[in-house]
Amino acid sequence: MEVIGRNGLQEKVMGGMGGGKRKKVSFVIPCYRSEQSLPHVVAEIREKMGQMDKYEYDVFLVNDSSPDGTFGVIRRLCQEDRNIKGIDFAKNFGQHSALMAGLRHSDGDYVVCLDDDGQTPADEVDRLLDKLEEGFDAVYAKYDHKQHSTFRNLGSKLNERMTRMMLGKPAQLYVSSYFAVKRFVVEDMVRYENSYPYVIGLVLRATKNIANVTVNHRERETGVSGYNLKKLVGLWFNGFTAFSVKPLRIATALGGGSAVIGFLYGIYTIVKRVLNPDVPMGFSSLMSALVFFGGMIMLMLGLIGEYIGRIYISLNNSPQYVIREKINLEEE
Repeated sequence: MEVIGRNGLQEKVMGGMGGGKRKKVSFVIPCYRSEQSLPHVVAEIREKMGQMDKYEYDVFLVNDSSPDGTFGVIRRLCQEDRNIKGIDFAKNFGQHSALMAGLRHSDGDYVVCLDDDGQTPADEVDRLLDKLEEGFDAVYAKYDHKQHSTFRNLGSKLNERMTRMMLGKPAQLYVSSYFAVKRFVVEDMVRYENSYPYVIGLVLRATKNIANVTVNHRERETGVSGYNLKKLVGLWFNGFTAFSVKPLRIATALGGGSAVIGFLYGIYTIVKRVLNPDVPMGFSSLMSALVFFGGMIMLMLGLIGEYIGRIYISLNNSPQYVIREKINLEEE
């Protein structure tokens, strides 16, 4: 309703007529080699959120030590709009560390994470927010037709299998880099301070009340994906060594299975020797067994060493990220 204020002007009073404080949406965007695409992504967010009166918003742009002019673009965007916040890493820490930095600085009732390349449609964020309003704690965008490269699609499929096997992700749930979560989920995620963050695992640890919503997936306008084989393998290791002991249990099962095979093969060799003493034992079969069991032992020791190494690094308080500079953010 409207009342006459002290200054004699009509003022709107948000009260019992269905008004109230607007919810805040914080966008978190890890940035790497995106000086060309980033302004378009931010402009799309501005335009879309300008059409959604029931929300206010801010945007956190986290530069993961990009070698191009990405941080210069972030600086310019922050100067143009105080709702845009900039964070610059001292070195490259990876996409998930960049997400963690943005999540820690955000204060929105809802937090939306998306890519900097324009492939994740910011103008369809209302679909994710509507699902959160329905009562879900987290919402992941799902794509009918992905426009990634063959290598990136293969990596996504392998990541899908890994999260199902190691982290207990429901088979029907599709996870992607475009997702929205409620505040309490973010608060639980940022409690994780170990050196190897894996955002999908943190979300699954916080809640199982997760939904999918279908959105379009665009072709990349410029550049190529920052993920290569080395980074993808490192990401998978972060996932299953930080949030699951199943690899150790698998190694134990393989070791037990190998021991059983070796024992049965030994019995077979003895029986064959007793029944036919003239049959040579065979150098090749002996070497095959040695190579097989030796390889299994080395694999298991390497896996155990990987866990121990990550524990050692975490005990040394190795940081998830180091921030060189902040823009439009008060110093903490």
